[in-house]
Amino acid sequence: MGKIAFVFPGQGAQAVGMGKDACAEFEASKRIFDRADAALGFSLSQLAFEGPDEQLKMTAYTQPALLTTSIALLEAFRSRGIAPDYVAGHSLGEYSALVAADVLDFEDAVRLVRSRGLFMEQAVPGGKGAMAATLGAERDALEALCKDITAGVGPVELANVNCPGQIVVSGSAEGVAAVVERGKEAGAKRVIPLEVSGPFHSSLMRPAADQLAEELKKVAFRDANVPVVVNVNAKPVTEGAELNRLLVEQVVSPVLWEDSVRFLIGQGVDTFVEIGSGTVLAGLIKKIDKTVKIISVNSAASIAEAALA
Repeated sequence: MGKIAFVFPGQGAQAVGMGKDACAEFEASKRIFDRADAALGFSLSQLAFEGPDEQLKMTAYTQPALLTTSIALLEAFRSRGIAPDYVAGHSLGEYSALVAADVLDFEDAVRLVRSRGLFMEQAVPGGKGAMAATLGAERDALEALCKDITAGVGPVELANVNCPGQIVVSGSAEGVAAVVERGKEAGAKRVIPLEVSGPFHSSLMRPAADQLAEELKKVAFRDANVPVVVNVNAKPVTEGAELNRLLVEQVVSPVLWEDSVRFLIGQGVDTFVEIGSGTVLAGLIKKIDKTVKIISVNSAASIAEAALA
């Protein structure tokens, strides 16, 4: 019997209406949104269900809304009696994974990601940072190109190693613009600038990481009841104190998603259950390994279907 990993999406997966049908159908899901509204002191549920889209796209709202949607769907899905052997999340999704592994209380997690979003928005003045997605580039060649540009133009680093041929870079506006211009040198077929509010997962995020470290000191971290495969090094971690430390590092380090998925497959995982808004991770996992089974739990209907899958 193969193993199961629960995986949780990060920023970019948000959509107005997410979680709404699950809350209408499952009391467990509704309770999570109610707890989020109480913990944050405003109606996150109304923003997730009704929009406006412009506000939902703002990092400080996106992050708690995505986490809440993932945990609301998880709580409903848990009633089906399927338990994971591992959990993992993409960037922000790592917080959902920590709630799923009973490392963090939900209220603590939703307040933390609200603060994380604010810190990330404020870390770099508008227009000074940027991100771009490279398609077709070789990882080593792209890393070498980034080092060359960092030395001559301005800082730019690998931010998300998503799947073969899809790597996001992040850094100064000048550094990222140079990668857009010179990406072909690393084998990139296209380099697409991204609409983001900051240079996430780059060394320019150090002010946000330092502020987050202070917030994390106030929160209780338990040891995980199932291994969490973390973004920073794509390794399984269960110790609460180490998971706390790695969340700080995660803000300034690349998200090693492809490495994490390959590690999980190497451990015998043949079923990935993506829990949260959209199907972003399902798409990435398919590009890493076509043979694994992927179940997307992103709506009330999908919870019922997933139980039969």
